[in-house]
Amino acid sequence: MRVQLSVVGRLRNGPEKDLIEDYLTRFERTGRALGFTGATIVEVEDKKGGGQQAEAELLLKSIPKGAVIVTLDERGKLLTSPEFATQLGHWRDSGAPAVCFVIGGADGLTRELRAQADTSISFGKMVWPHMLARVMLCEQLYRAVSILAGSPYHRV
Repeated sequence: MRVQLSVVGRLRNGPEKDLIEDYLTRFERTGRALGFTGATIVEVEDKKGGGQQAEAELLLKSIPKGAVIVTLDERGKLLTSPEFATQLGHWRDSGAPAVCFVIGGADGLTRELRAQADTSISFGKMVWPHMLARVMLCEQLYRAVSILAGSPYHRV
């Protein structure tokens, strides 16, 4: 199963980008043996100033056909890392070709886009900058495949 992050904004070189690349490399290395064929990031940017609605349209266009759609949103479900790992394994085992995690821009996601998601998850009641949310998601993806692989990376 392929993993995609569809995100608003372009990430410049810097510590966040370095962390993301590191965690996605680890995810791919560990996840390959577990049936995860890789992870990609699709960045969209509304250059015409259409705001949240224009971002939503670009995000929707970027989602692979047949993918499980997961929005990151402060109103989403709170999951422990093992619960997230179990859910990721369930999506893989369900035969979905891909799972697509959607992260909005500074104004978040439209109600319509959130309604089209299969599920929504949250990193807590606090609001996180969307660039940090990318880093946190990539770390959790790596942690999830580590848990599924029985690796000691996740300590209870």
